[in-house]
Amino acid sequence: MFKAIDLPAAEQQKQVCIHVEGREIPAREGQTLATALLGAGVVPFRRTAVSGAPRTPLCLMGVCFDCLVEVDGAQNVQSCLVEVREGMQVRLPSGARRAGDAA
Repeated sequence: MFKAIDLPAAEQQKQVCIHVEGREIPAREGQTLATALLGAGVVPFRRTAVSGAPRTPLCLMGVCFDCLVEVDGAQNVQSCLVEVREGMQVRLPSGARRAGDAA
């Protein structure tokens, strides 16, 4: 579905490991979280609160909000606007955000 461009080893960024729902996923420094998840075949990213319909990134530039995930406990993070970092903890939400949690 989504394949990164193969670069020569000298041009590749350092590899990091992120954790998605307990699963370790390799990514590259400077890569957005959305592209790392897509490259690992993680779909859908979330399900809507009303109908439960699956959502996956559409625009990859912060306009559509279909790529919302939870990052290190922060809900409703646009994964297309966040760079991956070593040890990042990602949760794929389902439905409405949890009440009483910080925005």
